[in-house]
Amino acid sequence: MLAATIRTTDYHTGGEPFRIVAEPPVPLPGRTVAERRAGAIEDADVQALRALLCSEPRGHADMYGGFVVPPDDDGAHLGVLFWHKDGFSTACGHGTIALGVWAVDSGRVAAPDDGSVDVVVDVPSGRVTARVHRERGRTVAVDFVNVPSWVVARDLSVHTSRGDLTATLAFGGAIYATLPAASVGLTVTPEHLGDLIALGREIRWALDDSPQAQHPSDPRLSGVYGTIWYDELGDPAGEVHQRNVTVFADGEVDRSPCGSGTCARLAVLAADGRLPDGTVLRHDSILGSTFTGRLLGRQDVDGRSAVLPQVTGMAYRTGEHVFSVDPHDPLVPGFVLR
Repeated sequence: MLAATIRTTDYHTGGEPFRIVAEPPVPLPGRTVAERRAGAIEDADVQALRALLCSEPRGHADMYGGFVVPPDDDGAHLGVLFWHKDGFSTACGHGTIALGVWAVDSGRVAAPDDGSVDVVVDVPSGRVTARVHRERGRTVAVDFVNVPSWVVARDLSVHTSRGDLTATLAFGGAIYATLPAASVGLTVTPEHLGDLIALGREIRWALDDSPQAQHPSDPRLSGVYGTIWYDELGDPAGEVHQRNVTVFADGEVDRSPCGSGTCARLAVLAADGRLPDGTVLRHDSILGSTFTGRLLGRQDVDGRSAVLPQVTGMAYRTGEHVFSVDPHDPLVPGFVLR
């Protein structure tokens, strides 16, 4: 049974929405955030709440948000279950950036007027940090410090409606297929978005259950979450400049440069030798918004060479909602039209 009212605080990060439910009106049991996500997937009431907030008339096909939950232990400030119209994500960089801004600006985490503070967040893929930077009492930027990220597999042949393509899989909290838009004669621009969505869905579904898309230690993180199309925009001194669009879940489009996807791209670029010390990734979105990515270090994960990525961006509050649920409304929890 859905609650009569649901309160949310909404942000956008680089144009991508993030709807925060600080007090979810349904139980979300579990010892860890990963367990809570697994339980939410099987819980009809939680799925109904997710659908209500994503679907029309309260949301839309590309809506995104999160339920705030307790952290795994006292080492983090909060936990979060990320969701979208098709289910629950394992990672979300733009959402973590928004949560950092929200936690500081709401007073949940104390912060200086000038300086920085770490907001530590437990997500299904592990423990991440939103390093919130402040100037004169205003939040001005957030560094998303993610879990270790690595190249999963290279040179995977994928049969599509445009012929056989070659993709690279990389993990940045979730597994992404990445490939240049030029490989299909397209660019990451709004006029080509329909084609990029259609092909991105094909690639994701073709690789989702492949042996290469298995996480080495946690099967809950297996499978391909999305397809990242990118354009090369030149490499000025000390910088790699790319534009991307991430088509995730079942055809959803990330309006931002994608936080966890940027981490996956950092892993690929590092493995290619394109990120020597001090080099940053300037990662633009299809809208023109920008994240900046850099490497904080390297380490081995289950015998794989991984990077420790940081992605910098900013989130802005767009408003608050008190959603109502009329028990006589025949269209609850809602609908999605594409």
